[in-house]
Amino acid sequence: MGLIRAVGMMSGTSLDGVDIALIETDGHAIRQFGPTGYRPYTDAERAVLRQALAEAVALTDRTSRLGILAQAEALVTRTHAETAEKFIADNAIDPRDIAVVGFHGQTVLHRPRERLTVQIGDAAALARRLGIRVAADFRADDVAAGGQGAPLVPVYHCALVAALEAQAPVAVLNLGGVANVTYCDGDAAPVACDTGPGNALIDDFLCARTGQAYDDGGAMAARGTVHRDFVARVLENPFFDLPPPKSLDRNAFAHANLSLPEMPVPDGCATLAFLTAAAVARVVPHLPRAPARWIVAGGGARNRTLMKFLAEQLSPATVETADGVGWAGDALEAQAFAHLAARTLERLPITFPTTTGVPRPMPGGFVADP
Repeated sequence: MGLIRAVGMMSGTSLDGVDIALIETDGHAIRQFGPTGYRPYTDAERAVLRQALAEAVALTDRTSRLGILAQAEALVTRTHAETAEKFIADNAIDPRDIAVVGFHGQTVLHRPRERLTVQIGDAAALARRLGIRVAADFRADDVAAGGQGAPLVPVYHCALVAALEAQAPVAVLNLGGVANVTYCDGDAAPVACDTGPGNALIDDFLCARTGQAYDDGGAMAARGTVHRDFVARVLENPFFDLPPPKSLDRNAFAHANLSLPEMPVPDGCATLAFLTAAAVARVVPHLPRAPARWIVAGGGARNRTLMKFLAEQLSPATVETADGVGWAGDALEAQAFAHLAARTLERLPITFPTTTGVPRPMPGGFVADP
């Protein structure tokens, strides 16, 4: 495949909004970064998505769209279409120059042990509205083959790390609703897994207690005291002793919030931020070598208290943000789905035995024509 322009869009488990980005790629190396953008969800839209997450717990058929799920799927499709249309207009992009749009959709259920993963969003409707090919449903083939279906971004992370020419090994940590890591060590196959809670527990706790969507800059957590006995109890979960690959549903640790003792809001935010950092540190013994450098992306990279906890837990390795190394940290996953869309066009592998546990390197997704 020659060099193409691909757009990627991502709505993550934090439910904050839709990220969008354009890159130029041949499906292997990233030749050029294009513009990026973001459309936040309104409170009303976020409420619909939260309700969809709650109702999706009962799903046994990944194609079912009963109840609120049909409304949520229409919302996801519409908001992504609006995001793409505004992005194209704002950046004076000719839609005919875009070869493909990578559309992750919104994950509402992820149970790989049951070979069940559900991402809502109508790729065919999006392709018709935009007049551009859309690649979507990237996780399904991997899960059907016995893989974890997550994380999907390691092949992109390693392409970025290769361009840095950094001393190996390097770990790229994405702090979304769930946290995941990619271990990159030269030409060796990437190793990847979810590490545990990311921002989801903090966001849900703060929303329930104050109505705020997130802890802006980690300011609330900075005023709190960590309840380490609570963190130690959560870390007794067998998940943290499992080697990669492994993955989590966004609500896998929701019980932690339910069992959180009554404490001041700052203490709750500090405790849950420390839990996220401590869970990341628990993965280090399971990696081939301890990374010398950690590069942190995703919304959690803006939580300064969480970043401080990570630096403490991962020492003596260095911990820095994706923006600090010249990457577009907030748009990294959107860029990744542009890259995955390009690979999907050519049926190149997007998941690997060392990233999802799939039996062999596998392509994934399907392409909807306009």
